Amino acid sequence: MTLTIGIDIGGTKVLGGVVDSSGKILATHREATPKEGGEALTRTIANVAKVLLRDHDATAIGVSAAGFVSSDRETMLATPNISGWNGVNLKEAIGELVNLPIVIENDANSAAWGEAQHGAGIGEDQMMMITVGTGIGGGAVIGGKLHRGAYGVAAEFGHLRVVPEGHLCGCGARGCFEQYASGNALRRHVREAISASPDAAHNLLARGDGTIDGLAGHHITEAARDGDPIALAGFNTTAQWLGAGIASLAVLFDPACVVIGGGVIDAGEILLEPTRAAMERYMPFSGKHPSPRIVAATLGNDAGLVGAASLARF
Repeated sequence: MTLTIGIDIGGTKVLGGVVDSSGKILATHREATPKEGGEALTRTIANVAKVLLRDHDATAIGVSAAGFVSSDRETMLATPNISGWNGVNLKEAIGELVNLPIVIENDANSAAWGEAQHGAGIGEDQMMMITVGTGIGGGAVIGGKLHRGAYGVAAEFGHLRVVPEGHLCGCGARGCFEQYASGNALRRHVREAISASPDAAHNLLARGDGTIDGLAGHHITEAARDGDPIALAGFNTTAQWLGAGIASLAVLFDPACVVIGGGVIDAGEILLEPTRAAMERYMPFSGKHPSPRIVAATLGNDAGLVGAASLARF
């Protein structure tokens, strides 16, 4: 069975895994992500691969990283959260250290491909994935192939403008989708509700350090599971934006399935049920055509690693 290596670059760790053709992870190795990025990070990626290659005969390496990747899957065009990588041809840089074919891919694209091949999207040739975490990432599979666009930067769903002159986004634009439907947006929706009704927030605030700033996403999820009205309202507001965004994206891509991943999906149906309802409410020509299924991702934090390893086979 052909083996490949997937390497997922996170803010704190570089995680590599040996993956077989069925998507099973046979072995893993992780190292801390160098804060200085650049050449130090490139060497760390190569070292992770070398450790895995000691005991496994892999044929190629796929690297999953946040940022814009060139259409030839070789160069990091822009990496807002990684220093010293803008414009770097990683295929060449890593290839000089590890003598194997190298494929570079955006992290959300890698996760989408992982779910399409080995997760919640198996069997779907027309699929979208939306990762709802600190921001919003996306990926689209069209005709059974990962849709990358002419320049490799397709499916950046989080930066669709949904509110003219809305909240300022980290990308420099205002009113981006991720400012209203991401994990950060959920926390803002809840903070606004607390400010409006502070007397109703004692239970929710007690889950953190008693302050609004001390309230983390997992506190909100736990409170929502226990029926806290402010937490549930925050999820409902987030779901309204998420469902409306999916309705618009569905008109563009007409997917059979939309897979929702990222940290916020830990809330499960608390998020998914109102998202489905909102999608139907805002869908153009609703009821006149089939709507996509909205389902939770199944690979969790391994989606990017598995997806990158799978992409390295092509």
